[in-house]
This record gives sequence, C-alpha cells and structure tokens, in this order.
Amino acid sequence: MKATWNGAVIAQSPDTVVVEGNHYFPADSVNPAYLRPSVTHTTCPWKGEASYHTLVVNGQENPDAAWYYPTPKDAARQIAGRVAFWKGVQVSED
Repeated sequence: MKATWNGAVIAQSPDTVVVEGNHYFPADSVNPAYLRPSVTHTTCPWKGEASYHTLVVNGQENPDAAWYYPTPKDAARQIAGRVAFWKGVQVSED
C-alpha cells in the first residue's frame, strides 16, 4: 500500500493494518521529511489518545492529516507504532 498527497509518496509498505477502514502504516515506512508535529490530540474510547502530524509537501500544508496512537489501549495494540492518514491523502495499492 502507499499513501500519497500533493504528488509525494508519504508512506509505502506491504504491511498495513486496517482498523475502521483506515490503513495504519509502520512508522518506519513513513517519510519523516513530510511530517511536522501537531499539538492536536483526540481520544477514542477503545483505542486511546491519538496524536497528529501536519503534512508539508512542496510548501503546502495539510494540518493534522496523519495520526497515530503513542500508547494504544490493549484493544488496539495492533496499531502500536503505526500511522494512518486522512484529509485528502490517497491510500492505494502500489
């Protein structure tokens, strides 16, 4: 699978975990050059607290378009160390 936005491949891996329709990529498959930390946090009752990154590609920003669970609850342990995308990021097969 690969995640692209604004003409750039943000992440690429054959090993994604799908939860609630979202592909969670291994953190080491995500290009850190495109990520900027965000102060945004949300809470899911069964996954825990999510943290976000803003994507920055070719001078354009996509706020909070990537998220991850630093310490997911036990019910979501399969997404530990993984990152998912939304807000216009295209996730498709390679």
